[in-house]
Amino acid sequence: MSEYILPHVDGYLKIGQDFDSSDIHLSVQCRPIWRRFGQLMPIWEEAPLLTPEDTERLARSFLQEAEWNRLQERGDVDFAYQNAFGRYRASVVKQRLGYDLCFRIINTRVRTMEEIGLPTEYIIPLTKYTNGLILVTGSVGSGKSTTLASIIDYINQDRSEHIITLEDPIEYIIESKGCQVNQREVHKHTSSFARALRGALREDPDVIMVGEMRDLETIQLALTAAETGHLVLGTLHTGSAARTVDRILDVFPVEQREQIRIMVSESLRGIISQQLVPRADGQGRALAIEMLVNTAAIANCIRDGKTFMIPGSIQTGKAQGMVLMDESLRTLYNAGMITADECLFRCEDKTTMKSYLGIK
Repeated sequence: MSEYILPHVDGYLKIGQDFDSSDIHLSVQCRPIWRRFGQLMPIWEEAPLLTPEDTERLARSFLQEAEWNRLQERGDVDFAYQNAFGRYRASVVKQRLGYDLCFRIINTRVRTMEEIGLPTEYIIPLTKYTNGLILVTGSVGSGKSTTLASIIDYINQDRSEHIITLEDPIEYIIESKGCQVNQREVHKHTSSFARALRGALREDPDVIMVGEMRDLETIQLALTAAETGHLVLGTLHTGSAARTVDRILDVFPVEQREQIRIMVSESLRGIISQQLVPRADGQGRALAIEMLVNTAAIANCIRDGKTFMIPGSIQTGKAQGMVLMDESLRTLYNAGMITADECLFRCEDKTTMKSYLGIK
């Protein structure tokens, strides 16, 4: 069994890093699994299935006593784990057959916007604002944390201000450069995003990064902070710019919607919606993004409750750097970077895309 790496999780994490995988799964009655370039597959096809005893031993091999106790009480635990060669977002859950372990491998080096492939000529102007809201959206595993870290690190070098990040867990370690950077982890340094955000507002911040804006209180506090002189960066699990605006508005009670529409139309700076698409050559993934910049036309759509008109405004706002997701996918397809199947699978308007690709 030693050739399939037991008894410590670090062995699996090392091989995951060496072969450029993004996640490692160690689950009962399954072979050790990794996610490489978006695809989930066994690390070794011939490896024996992990037993309940195996996964319990693996969980005990890296959990501290406090985390083990929390796992026994709550049935799940997630936190940032660090070893000699990397950082990971670790999750352990109890299930019917035993313990399941999952690790997201964090690239410890913060990459620049150029390295990731972000349109810097349009994103950098957004970072120059002293107030307002910048949102990075997409599904789980679409690279939101990497994008946010690169933007925050750019601000860190460009300004001499106070940056506070609120994360669950802390992924990228951002060392203070031009700015003073403080990073707080939910469940370790504070009980919730809302509480951390309320506390952050008393710490004289200039820039606040909110790892997840998923409930009414957090979104309300983020909007208030953006309106009262702070640049706020946050994430949502939405797939397009229009749906992002709808999601923000929909968490508020109906009687507050009109007031919130005005707040969002005035404080929003931009939305970056992104997907990581498997490359046609099998060598990694390509970044597809939808970009919204809050122009007068976009602000009017939001204020008037006509979010269905946002895609049209994006289409006519190319001079400001705006681009629709489908257009971004078509560009990748035309460059031979992604397949027609992936292009169609990930697009918004299937009918138009089918016609474009010549698929019946």
